[in-house]
Amino acid sequence: MTDFLLVALGGAVGAPLRYLTDRSVQSRHDTVFPWGTFSVNVVGSLILGVLTGAALSGTAGHTVQLLLGTGLCGALTTYSTFSYETLRLAESGARFFAAANVVVSIVAGLGAVFVGIALAEALFT
Repeated sequence: MTDFLLVALGGAVGAPLRYLTDRSVQSRHDTVFPWGTFSVNVVGSLILGVLTGAALSGTAGHTVQLLLGTGLCGALTTYSTFSYETLRLAESGARFFAAANVVVSIVAGLGAVFVGIALAEALFT
């Protein structure tokens, strides 16, 4: 039951943080590109990379992984919104932005994970 509560607590922080970040970022850009979703997904990937690196070094235990990894990052990042927004772009004729969203999101997300792991290795080893 404790594990469930840790995930729920992390998710209770991550979901509103995603919403507020998405709205804040998107309001600053006058484009059809979904910068808000892109931002939360990259930041979440970076956090998860740092957490993974910390876990691999033995610095972050099971509790931290559940709270921040599964809970916070699980609610902060959003594959479903990414998919929906990409489909919406393609259907509206913005095929370049749809393709760019897929490529840039995957490259930036993976890059953020690798940077996070490297950062954790530098900090915790």
